Amino acid sequence: MAFSQTKAAAMSKTALTDLMKQYVILTKPRINALLLFTAYVAAIVASDGFPSPTTTFTLIGGLGLSAAGSAVINMWYDRDIDAIMSRTKARPLPQGYLSPNHALIFGLALQAMSLAIFLLFSNPLSAILSFSGFIYYAVIYTMWLKRRTPQNIVIGGGAGALPPLIGWSIVTDSISMTAIMMFLIIFFWTPSHFWSLALYKNEDYKRAKVPMMPVVKGASQTKIQCLCYAGILALTSTGLAYFHSFGPMYLFITVALNSWFLLLHIQLLLAPHNEMKRAKQTFISSLIYLPALFSLMVICVLFS
Repeated sequence: MAFSQTKAAAMSKTALTDLMKQYVILTKPRINALLLFTAYVAAIVASDGFPSPTTTFTLIGGLGLSAAGSAVINMWYDRDIDAIMSRTKARPLPQGYLSPNHALIFGLALQAMSLAIFLLFSNPLSAILSFSGFIYYAVIYTMWLKRRTPQNIVIGGGAGALPPLIGWSIVTDSISMTAIMMFLIIFFWTPSHFWSLALYKNEDYKRAKVPMMPVVKGASQTKIQCLCYAGILALTSTGLAYFHSFGPMYLFITVALNSWFLLLHIQLLLAPHNEMKRAKQTFISSLIYLPALFSLMVICVLFS
């Protein structure tokens, strides 16, 4: 009898752990970790050092909950196309692990808690920017742009680029040209990042009828546009040094980083039409580029 009760308790604990894991997956933690990182870097640059514990808590807690809420609403709305795409069909909602209604309530609750944190511990500007990011991603991008235009990533990219503005405003209660340039870096990084992914996941997007650039315009046009945005990104990231004195190390390493990134895009452009290896390589390089660039900003601020 005692053994049966112990076994039942263990099974119940495992079920609860699995349930919590599914809710965590809904929040897209790996993507949101990058968003929080860029926001915190902006706060470090604005503070010329590490921000106060209260500021750090407000930024990580408030923005983390807002980004998580946005991701949950995105998964709730996209559950139909997620079920079709091989890349996303294992997510909690397509698999039926969670109720759509519960997911919707969870996403809205996270956003409500985020707004409360910003209003209680920060300033109205950062609260407005954070809430705008939620509306931008969860409503404008997810519910309107994504299924209607191949420019979905370009126009919708502003949502993912907002964290530096939030990180800066939470420290200074203002927005500077440095913060705007950091916003633009992420904005111009986004098309190359997502379109290179779409190039080697093209069939997935075709099946789901999502009008990504490779589906609508083809691989050749997509690769040209990726290279163009990588070029604009190089100019923007280098130009940041004009608005904030990071020192010569920033300029030297940024030029080297951009040269490497542009070379990969040129190789992608020159690759055969069906060369998916280069597309995947470019996508992975984009995952290295942005954290490397923002890490460089931190190093320059703290050690220059």
